[in-house]
Amino acid sequence: MRPVVVLAVLVALAGCAPAAAPASGPAPAYRVLVFSRTAGFRHDSIPAGIRAVRDLGTAGGFAVDATEDARRFTAANLARYRVVVFLSTTGDVLDARQQDAFEGWIRAGGGFVGVHSATDTEYGWPFYGELVGAYFAGHPAVQPATIRVEDRTHPSTAHLGTTWTRTDEWYNFRTDPRATAHVLLALDEASYRGGTMGTDHPVAWCKRYAGGRSFYTAGGHPVEAYAEPAFRAHLLGGIRWAAGVAPGSCDAGGGPTLRATPPVGAAPAGAGPANGTGPAAEPASPPPPSR
Repeated sequence: MRPVVVLAVLVALAGCAPAAAPASGPAPAYRVLVFSRTAGFRHDSIPAGIRAVRDLGTAGGFAVDATEDARRFTAANLARYRVVVFLSTTGDVLDARQQDAFEGWIRAGGGFVGVHSATDTEYGWPFYGELVGAYFAGHPAVQPATIRVEDRTHPSTAHLGTTWTRTDEWYNFRTDPRATAHVLLALDEASYRGGTMGTDHPVAWCKRYAGGRSFYTAGGHPVEAYAEPAFRAHLLGGIRWAAGVAPGSCDAGGGPTLRATPPVGAAPAGAGPANGTGPAAEPASPPPPSR
């Protein structure tokens, strides 16, 4: 066979060979499920929240799935995840069988993260009420407020100073979660209008419950919140703690810096002006019959 023919055959064979598989990056350390089903008020910030958690996962080495399909709440599917985020859920979002699957997953060591109206969810499910820590009671208009940072060692707050001023929709709660949860952040009600909880107004907390972990933050109403570096770091720290990959004390009560944190300056009660930029306020949901 002439050399030219041999060369042509070799080139043809090389063209038929399978392409080399591209190099893949490291496998994600764990998976997070973002659940954003709503059966009541619908927050227009939900897509921004999902994008933010996906971004945090890309940077932080964990995989993120997002769904509004409650049928994903089975024992087999939940076993794939280290953390489930209830992102601005509202109303009754799981049926009895799905609730049982979720309870079993928590009892097996799952990590729960509740964002904003996760406290306006499942009023008739006692297990969930204990897990999330408190239920929504109402809120004033979106406006800036000053937050006291009660624990500056937890991964969700370690990046903050003694106070944090930001704009959000500030929830009032039906009960104070401090008796059963570890308070991370608390509002200074003198810095804005519409607070109803007085001198003790928690807005972020964590706890160990029924074998699992629970982290909640009341922030996350405005779309803009999910572009704030400090809020994203707060959310990431909560996810990492709930996943069990970042240490943090979550015994009930105040944070270790509570007594060392000076009170915020003496503005008269109700001093903060509302900016009126938020969407129409969602009403408090009445508790449905227990099931």
